[in-house]
Amino acid sequence: METETEIKTKPILITFMIGAFFAILNETLLNIALTEFMEVFGVSEPTVQWLATGFMLVMGVLMPISALLIQWFTTRQMFISVMSVFLAGTIIAASAVNFPMLLTGRMIQAVGTGLLIPIIFNALLLLYRPEVRGKIMGTFGLVIMFAPAIGPTLSGVIVDLLGWRWLFLIVIPFAVFSIIFAMKYLTNVGEVTRPKVDILSIVLSSIGIGGIVYGFSSAGEQAEGFLSPIIIAIIATSLLSIILFVLRQLKLDEPLLDVRVFKYKNYSLGVGLFVIVIMAMFASEIVMPMYLQGPLGYSAKLAGLLLLPGALLNGLMSPVMGGLFDKFGPRKLMIPGTIALIVVMIFFSNISPSVPIWSFILAYMILMLSISAIMMPAQTNALNELPKHLYPHGTAIANTLQPISGALGVSIFVSIMTQGRDGYLDDQTGEITKQVSDQAMTYGVHHAYWFALFLVIIAFFIALFVKKAIAPDFNQEKE
Repeated sequence: METETEIKTKPILITFMIGAFFAILNETLLNIALTEFMEVFGVSEPTVQWLATGFMLVMGVLMPISALLIQWFTTRQMFISVMSVFLAGTIIAASAVNFPMLLTGRMIQAVGTGLLIPIIFNALLLLYRPEVRGKIMGTFGLVIMFAPAIGPTLSGVIVDLLGWRWLFLIVIPFAVFSIIFAMKYLTNVGEVTRPKVDILSIVLSSIGIGGIVYGFSSAGEQAEGFLSPIIIAIIATSLLSIILFVLRQLKLDEPLLDVRVFKYKNYSLGVGLFVIVIMAMFASEIVMPMYLQGPLGYSAKLAGLLLLPGALLNGLMSPVMGGLFDKFGPRKLMIPGTIALIVVMIFFSNISPSVPIWSFILAYMILMLSISAIMMPAQTNALNELPKHLYPHGTAIANTLQPISGALGVSIFVSIMTQGRDGYLDDQTGEITKQVSDQAMTYGVHHAYWFALFLVIIAFFIALFVKKAIAPDFNQEKE
């Protein structure tokens, strides 16, 4: 296999960054537009959230298969194919005449995005030595973190100035350019080994992951919430499928996903921290725009602009955090980052319409800065500990957990917020005025962030036990 000195890495990195930016951007590009879609298509909050959670559900179902596909097809074949699928979904969504058509296009977009990220991470691990991966992952993190962070801001501006269809139309030429650029410059990385395909593993992982995300996402649509018999049955069935999937992987000579990666302590801790931060980030990027456009009364465009400073700081600091990770290790970034997150969650759990807008902007900036100090170092440190033959499995599992965590975060936060708001309104005996509705929404948001505070406190304790991973010999092959 060619090494980083024999392969021109810069064109490959540029290709990945172009394709990934617009694919990952779509994870949050619709967030502020959800209110617009509710009005245009006449759907409820639990239904419209499927544009976010459904996207992540499809990504979650597909990512376990990515470890297999990476070993079956070349880098060029995979990248160009998945970007073409993403382009097709974007065109369908831009042409949507009803909500089901919009959701279909969105799900096809998710197919491309879900397979793209593991391809890129696996290639970067093969291309760059462990001692410089923090810087490289930080540079790529400029895309991974900046794209979803700026999504709400860009969404608000586009919706107010151009209309919702431009959320998709504006992506099309860049997706086409990415495909053409890849055809010209992208070279293959790694080896095609074509391991055995285990159909039962694919079925079990799809039922397990899809069911978990679907169950949590549907809880808000049920009167009983998470206590609904249907929701309990779906989640229980999904958990059983995941248990059976894990047991099967431990018995197979060539597992779909080698869950033995969790034997590596830093990998397990890093992934756990990564999951919590993803839940907090994605949930905040859904709940806060709703609150800004609700009780605070801002337009979609202005709400997006209020989130812009935090989004810019998040993206711009990612390469810096990568360099600091290479120099100082993970703990000196993660521990202060989780402490800052705790402070922010306390602030959001006491937010009200009377809060000065500058304090909200500052809190959101600290939130996004903290996430940049935790997320990429946690993932890079986790993957650094793995031997080379486990790279496809480690990246696939970590990237599978990202959309699952995001979907669960959004679903749980929106459900807690909605139930808190509805419970508050049910207790009112008089007329439901706008002031009462705003108070109910505020009450629901407080409940959601109390839960977030609990999660972030767990993240702090996890960060205390993380150590800098000692990477196996970069040139060591599987014995």
